[in-house]
Amino acid sequence: MRHDTLVDAIGNTPAVRLRVDAPDGVEVYGKLELLNPYAMKDRVARRIILEARRTGALREGAPIVESSSGTMALGVALVGTYLGHPVHIVTDPRIDPVTLAKLEAMGCSVHIVKAMTAHGWQGARLERLAELMRDLPGSWWPQQYSNPDNPAAYRTLAAELLDDLGTVNVLVGSVGSGGSLCGTSAALLEHLPDLKVVGVDCVGSVLFGQPDVATRKQGGLGNSLHPDNIDYRLFDEVHWLSDDEAFDATKSLAREQKIFAGNTSGSVYRVLTHLAARAAPGTRLVGIMPDRGDRYVDSVYGHEAAGPIATVPTEVAFGTTVHNWSCAALPRRERPVLLFVESNTTGTGMLALRTATRLGLAPVLLTKDPARYPGLDETGCSAVLCDTEDEAAVRAAANSAAAGRTVAGVTTTSDFYLVHAAALARSFERPGHAPGTAALCRDKSLTRAALSEAGMPQPAHVVVGSAEGVAAAVARVGLPCVVKPVDGSGSQDVRWCADEASAVTQAAHILAATENVRGQARAGKVLVEEFVDAPEYSVEMFCADGEAVCVGVTGRTATALPHFVETGHVFPAVLSTTAGADIAECARKALEAVGFELGPAHVEVRLTPAGPVVIEINGRLAGGMIPQLVRAATGIDLLDQQLRAATGRPLALTADRALHAGLRFLTATETGRLTGITGVAEAAGVPGVESVVTTGALGRTVRPPRTAYDRLGHVIAVGSTPQEVETALETAMALIRVETVREP
Repeated sequence: MRHDTLVDAIGNTPAVRLRVDAPDGVEVYGKLELLNPYAMKDRVARRIILEARRTGALREGAPIVESSSGTMALGVALVGTYLGHPVHIVTDPRIDPVTLAKLEAMGCSVHIVKAMTAHGWQGARLERLAELMRDLPGSWWPQQYSNPDNPAAYRTLAAELLDDLGTVNVLVGSVGSGGSLCGTSAALLEHLPDLKVVGVDCVGSVLFGQPDVATRKQGGLGNSLHPDNIDYRLFDEVHWLSDDEAFDATKSLAREQKIFAGNTSGSVYRVLTHLAARAAPGTRLVGIMPDRGDRYVDSVYGHEAAGPIATVPTEVAFGTTVHNWSCAALPRRERPVLLFVESNTTGTGMLALRTATRLGLAPVLLTKDPARYPGLDETGCSAVLCDTEDEAAVRAAANSAAAGRTVAGVTTTSDFYLVHAAALARSFERPGHAPGTAALCRDKSLTRAALSEAGMPQPAHVVVGSAEGVAAAVARVGLPCVVKPVDGSGSQDVRWCADEASAVTQAAHILAATENVRGQARAGKVLVEEFVDAPEYSVEMFCADGEAVCVGVTGRTATALPHFVETGHVFPAVLSTTAGADIAECARKALEAVGFELGPAHVEVRLTPAGPVVIEINGRLAGGMIPQLVRAATGIDLLDQQLRAATGRPLALTADRALHAGLRFLTATETGRLTGITGVAEAAGVPGVESVVTTGALGRTVRPPRTAYDRLGHVIAVGSTPQEVETALETAMALIRVETVREP
């Protein structure tokens, strides 16, 4: 076939029938993507780079920077340098000499990171990439893991299969960034709705609910991160192979089919032949084979297995930790439903919906207003409109959404809907809090009563229902005091008051509101509390089978009084062993006092010279990105564990690392219209900084924070010591400017 350029020669790879042991009438094909000029990712590089040039995101002659240890690097090098762009590839020491030689021969600059971070080699590469983006003006990053043009590139592969074969019954592919298998299967499912999609991963990859093992040897599939391009709704089944099993399969592919390929192709071949041997006559199976074996001569073909090689997979329930060839079903049409009663609007809200899909569940958001949730459309979650304040309407909407499927559980990530979720879980006989426990956590006046009955240390307090009762309350608790609603969240309407007049004013302000920010009826009560002037901490607790486990203690900083908006966190908090144990035991007893027995809790305390004092019990995960800090520092994914608890699945609350993580929030220093947030790229390049996120929309009116809703983004850093984290955060924050103009 004639082409004018090498870029035009990408694609149109052969589908070759394989000689396998299968029943008569079963056809098995290998789609030899390894016969692209370099490998399968040539398709992605061509699509992404040409689209970026077309839209202007990539200017003529501008540098291209990408993180890759394999075929994506080769594809970007091919297309980028051919079109006249300097190409910088960030990789790690696992890169093989053949790939390195190819990249350098094409004129690329190759940057090899020296050590892993908390998120493995991938995290280290992304840190170095951020530095290059800062140092190379006008540079462009393809972002293969989140760029929608990655899966879109494989529509051509799907079209080729349809042209060559007409129909496909089973598609088997490896999963790394998620582009190839998700893009191909999504396009095929438009024409072949009964297609069975089988993903192949490696033991020690986090992609399908497994713990991360950074020392795994396989390349080209698996990951230590969760790429946005994986659409878990497409999969019917997933297989995991160990390094020994994948490498053995790769050698079998060469010996039996004369295809000299990499371990991704070998892994696909092992699963493909297993499925073919058990297929019904008339079944046509296709395996996508991504890359050649020339760069695996030593790592794969020279590998000697350390133990026995499984000849068939062990069938496990999804979520079971595996160590050798195993498989689990994720049926697209029969996935059990996880019901969410509303959600929080920031932080873990939309992430929870994506996590549910990754766990093999079908998330359904029951909501009064879907427009409240930015990013909802990108989660793939079904949103069902209903009056979430009407228990009967919620139950009817839930039944309709389930449509006969099993309801695996009910949960929420919002303080405002703890009672609603508890009631719905009970009606479906699914794991959850007793509605009374949820109510005790939701209403701070009820929390105070339960803690008093249990003899727990807490601030002196008085509940008042009118401004007229404030003076007497202040006289009882003393000045200064704190005035807050009993049913608030996110520091909304919480105020430190130096005198009786300001306390009366604040109470009147709270009591005048008949609805909260979610349109719910207010409780009509105010807490007037003693101000405990001591360092503040939050205790991240998790309860299962009635036992409360302390995952860790978070150190917190807040705005200057009179407001209490959190400005930063550090996890774990810097505490003596004795103080940490005292705080954890205080939180455990506080949860016992309210009957809290299942799932995450976020207990806020202040540590006085006499010991910890309970400020609040939140019957949900911490907000303010604290779960992300916990995951970075310990490896424990609290959001994942929340969904497991809500669906009755086994939990994993044992840390696999001992790092430190911290966060600073971006806020405005004066009231005005937001015109820009600068220095983000520079801050992202600071060693130790894991992420810089901005959430403030340009043009909106901003102010120094009075509630959590006034925050405009955050910086997260990870390190081996608290000092490393603190230094990284201070350096990054010094580079960022929140720019505003005064409004007329």
